[in-house]
Amino acid sequence: VQLQASGGGLVQPGGSLRLSCTASGRISRINAMAWYRQAPGKEREMVATVTSGGISNYADSVKGRFTISRDNAKNTVTLQMNSLKPEDTAIYFCNAVLSSTSFTPYRTYWGQGTLVTVSS
Repeated sequence: VQLQASGGGLVQPGGSLRLSCTASGRISRINAMAWYRQAPGKEREMVATVTSGGISNYADSVKGRFTISRDNAKNTVTLQMNSLKPEDTAIYFCNAVLSSTSFTPYRTYWGQGTLVTVSS
């Protein structure tokens, strides 16, 4: 199983970016999918999560600015980031809790990370 993230880059304050992450490989069911981030010198923190039923949850720092969504048919989770601030600068990691077969337990998988830099 692999999670491939894309969409990071350099953006000015107030700008927007869209991150995508696709899970591939032997996948039976995906439970929650999420985005985390890690800024330099800080611990990794949850940004947003979404359940298989589409229920989302956000960190207080991004509420109203970021939107998480998923396409269950494509095993993809997307993070739309608007009104970006310099403090949003971090490496963003996607995450999925999934099972490879009907008989195996759920495990957590991580993508490789994509850098988002918000700077003028």
